[in-house]
Amino acid sequence: MGRIKKKGQAGAAKNYITRNQAIKKLQISLPDFRKLCIWKGIFPREPNNRKKVSKSSTASTTFYYSKDIQYLLHEPLLQKFRDQKALEKKISRALGRGDVTDASRLERNAARPEKTGKPPYTLDHLVRERYPTFVDALRDLDDALSMLFLFANLPSTSSVPAKMIARCERLCLEFQHYLIVSQSLRKSFLSIKGIYYQATIQGEDILWLVPYKFNQRILGDIDFRIMGTFVQFYMTLLKFVNFRLYSSIGLVYPPKFDAKKDELAAELGAFTIEGKHASAIQDKPAEEKPAEEASKKAIDPATQAAVNKVIKQLGKVDDKTSNGDAAGADKEDQPTDTIDKFEPAAPGGDVLPQPTYSGTDPGTLFANCTFFLSRETPRQPLEFLLKAFGCKRVGWDAVLGEGAYTTDERDPSITHQIVDRPVVAAMNEENGDGEDNQTSQKLGANQRLPGRIYVQPQWIWDSVNDEELKPADLYAPGAQLPPHLSPFVQSTAGGYDPTIPLEDQQPEEEALADSDDEEDEDEEDDEEEAENGTTAKKGESAADSMDVDDADEDDEDFGGFSGDEQDEEEEEAEDDAEEEEEEDAELQRQRELIAEMTGQAVPQKPAQNTRSKAKADARKKLAAQAKEDAEDLDRARGMLSKKKRKLHDQMMYTNNKKSAEDQKLREKRRRLEKQKQRKAPA
Repeated sequence: MGRIKKKGQAGAAKNYITRNQAIKKLQISLPDFRKLCIWKGIFPREPNNRKKVSKSSTASTTFYYSKDIQYLLHEPLLQKFRDQKALEKKISRALGRGDVTDASRLERNAARPEKTGKPPYTLDHLVRERYPTFVDALRDLDDALSMLFLFANLPSTSSVPAKMIARCERLCLEFQHYLIVSQSLRKSFLSIKGIYYQATIQGEDILWLVPYKFNQRILGDIDFRIMGTFVQFYMTLLKFVNFRLYSSIGLVYPPKFDAKKDELAAELGAFTIEGKHASAIQDKPAEEKPAEEASKKAIDPATQAAVNKVIKQLGKVDDKTSNGDAAGADKEDQPTDTIDKFEPAAPGGDVLPQPTYSGTDPGTLFANCTFFLSRETPRQPLEFLLKAFGCKRVGWDAVLGEGAYTTDERDPSITHQIVDRPVVAAMNEENGDGEDNQTSQKLGANQRLPGRIYVQPQWIWDSVNDEELKPADLYAPGAQLPPHLSPFVQSTAGGYDPTIPLEDQQPEEEALADSDDEEDEDEEDDEEEAENGTTAKKGESAADSMDVDDADEDDEDFGGFSGDEQDEEEEEAEDDAEEEEEEDAELQRQRELIAEMTGQAVPQKPAQNTRSKAKADARKKLAAQAKEDAEDLDRARGMLSKKKRKLHDQMMYTNNKKSAEDQKLREKRRRLEKQKQRKAPA
């Protein structure tokens, strides 16, 4: 007879453990347990059957794997937590006794990161455990950068100390300097949440979000203790990543930091980058040129003459042997501008993306430009983007901080100026010239410097995403800007594409409905003009007014229906087309009989407008085609198995939902285009 198994010692009950049991087993407090789980990457698990797992009568809400808790028993941070807890008990006991001297002595030994800035423990070993390779750390860098940039823009409070904010800001600026030197930044997008950036580092695409530089309000319903735990680990991670990235391109880490410049809002300008790669990106220093010249002069002239003689003899031999096929070789060796294309090995294979030739390097997009940022523009993101894409000379107004290439707006070396204010012509007041304020830019007729290009900030982002300098006239101050599209969204076949004209992507049914709406609007405009004409002729004779009223009544009989009624009639006409044709034929026969009895001419049916007839024919054709497609789909669906039929229905539901969203976007764009057309004549 086998051994009897006791309840709770095998199966699911042994594989899971509750949170309270885990805390008792580890002998730490609940906040320390949360910190440890966040740093080690351990999270709660949901068992398949809670009744089998729960060992008590009360319902437990949080479960963990028993192996995960067993893994935490060997963590060195446990002893740090216990020592800190014991020290806090000694301090509270001394204060209870009234022994202030002993309490102050113990307080000096206690770790207070919010006061000293030094954490009581380091998380270096946790970074090595969670990321065995550097590529793993890069793949997990998205959330870390978003969180650190968020905390770098927060105001200091009791829950968010100022030293944590300063450290986050410094690490973020160091990372931005690496992107500038290595030219790893690829795309950026302005959204409601903030500014999205995407960089490619060692083959990994990293996307993060940076909030705008607004005054942030700290709400009470946010648990900054949990967020601070993540930030503490992310700061250690980013410091490791920055060190590895700087070392990979030959830069010195950490870069030199000037605290005085940082207090004057220099930000990126407060760092001094040193290393081999940093000097290579800049212009060649004067020290390298004499070294190159010295190396050339160090060659012995006698040795050089002997080498030249041997080269000439070898050249004569080659000329004699290669005279026969010199023409063919020249043809083969001629450089061509064509690019190799990827062609499928077999017909019907996958279409591979073809390589494209780009004459300009995206990293040197703004290399030949000198920018000046007006004081109303966002300096930090513009400076980062311009420097990341090759611009070495960026100036701004003195009120925006230190570190500018120039603060003189009239510097003749400036080629582009970023302006984000409405252009208002200066008014000559009687008392004197008007003063400039923070809401409008008052420019005189001759105050713009000749030879300088004035653009709005969106020009920078659109040029970066398209990897080419966009036409500056489309982004001139006061101009209607083109739509700022996300570079991270790829257009799908058949979906809505804002870059394509609306007529090229709307279905035929929407095109017909749109033309009907335009005709209705034209009829309404004609009616309004006719009404205005009747009111203007009130002074005419009564007979003329009676004629005008009769004409108005006739117009109402033919075109006095509202747009909704016309749409309903069109739907009924599409459904009952055959019945209407039969009724028209019967009416025509009755007219012919009446004409024969009275001896009058047969009344002819009024000629139908060719345009409306073509539309009616097109609707009938579309309805017939839709009906035929639906029947084919039903027949094909009936041939599928039950499992595949459910999958097909799910796919059709998703496609219909997506097409409905695309239709809403097209309708919205259609309304906007009509509004622009109405405002254009005015």
